[in-house]
Amino acid sequence: MMDVRLLSALGAILLALMAGSMVVGSATVPMDAVLAFLTGQAEPAVRVVLLDIRLPRVLLAAVVGGALSMAGAALQGLMRNPLADPGIIGITASASLGAVLSLYLGLATAFSLALPLCAIAMALFATLCMTLIAGRDASVLTLVLAGVAISSFASALTSLVINLSPNPFALGEIVLWLLGSLTNRSVSDLLLAAPFVIAGGGLLLLTGRQLDALTLGEETAATLGVDLKRLRYLVVFGAALAVGASVAVAGSVSFVGLIVPHVLRPFVGHAPSRLLLPSALGGAILIVFADLVVRLTPTIQELKLGVITALLGAPFFLHLLWTTRKAMR
Repeated sequence: MMDVRLLSALGAILLALMAGSMVVGSATVPMDAVLAFLTGQAEPAVRVVLLDIRLPRVLLAAVVGGALSMAGAALQGLMRNPLADPGIIGITASASLGAVLSLYLGLATAFSLALPLCAIAMALFATLCMTLIAGRDASVLTLVLAGVAISSFASALTSLVINLSPNPFALGEIVLWLLGSLTNRSVSDLLLAAPFVIAGGGLLLLTGRQLDALTLGEETAATLGVDLKRLRYLVVFGAALAVGASVAVAGSVSFVGLIVPHVLRPFVGHAPSRLLLPSALGGAILIVFADLVVRLTPTIQELKLGVITALLGAPFFLHLLWTTRKAMR
């Protein structure tokens, strides 16, 4: 019953935020114009603003937030560590490297799916590295250090690609894209990311009961019939698909998979299977809200979504690391 109430509350908040994002912006759309749009009687200019500009951006924000947060919840369940997050353990940076390589090599121009496929491939590689390192009760320090190493190496290679880029215009696009943003995203971006995110989310949802058993330890989970190797592969491929596709369309957006599962975990009794769907809704809420803040902040140049999430997430991560360290004493 608690799960139903929680999901209903999160769903209502998400719908309210999405509705507000459709109305509010640099050009406020009156509510009567929105109602006219819903009935098919809106003016052409209003239809363009709502249907072609704001609706894809709002839906993509929800998709990206849900994907990153669900991936974070699943990784935390797999590694039995609250510090596991696609950004902190290097998946986001690795996916960004794959996407940047596709842009640098011209693959994204020649083949539309090259960018998400390269991002997913690098995200998969980083996740596999983490499962090898944290396969058997890795400590918090080991997890953080391994994540820092993977993220730093991927960031260094990304910087090398940027440094070697011969085209200044392409260089500017890469740098702005790496900051994370949903500006000027269209229906094509949504259609590009959604299938990969849905596939990845489906794989992660399949792992719920097995992740519950894993909380008792690997040996106990194995005696309960959990195939640990299959479980790792499901989480690895699911997280890689979801995070890689999200990074491909939104750039580097960090800390979502850390903040949301940690906030919602007490409401679901700390059970990984009950945390996945609420995390998806909570992540969607966070990114839709952050993108709304980006659009409404009165700056000369629009803030980037990745900057906002990093400003929120970095202090939260330090607080979580401090409390985790105190609990281990």
